[in-house]
Amino acid sequence: MNVTELRDYCLSLPMVTEDFPFNESILAFKILGKIFAVIDLDNIDWLVMKCDPDYAVELREAHPEITTAWHWNKKYWNQVRMRGALTDELIISLLRHSYSEVVKKFTGKIRAGSTINVNGRAVNC
Repeated sequence: MNVTELRDYCLSLPMVTEDFPFNESILAFKILGKIFAVIDLDNIDWLVMKCDPDYAVELREAHPEITTAWHWNKKYWNQVRMRGALTDELIISLLRHSYSEVVKKFTGKIRAGSTINVNGRAVNC
């Protein structure tokens, strides 16, 4: 998966926006202002994504391309080597998981505003 495909996929998810919150090369994808994925356009080898803590450990043990994310809370954030042996399908699955991890943390008041589709389920957002 290249950075253009990654960007197109992330922006295809409901209510996702992109911006550069840290500097002009760190591209972040957000749902309602909360980051779910980040890539450094100066070093597109690594993608950072949020993850359920138990699933994060499983992924790190199963795939050498998935490690704790540098400069992020290592309990919740993984970095994924984009040029490793991981399939595009797995990377997309991890992006969907990251997106849903962020959505499920929204308060009921925020979620009551609208309904979106996450992993084939209607989720209030």
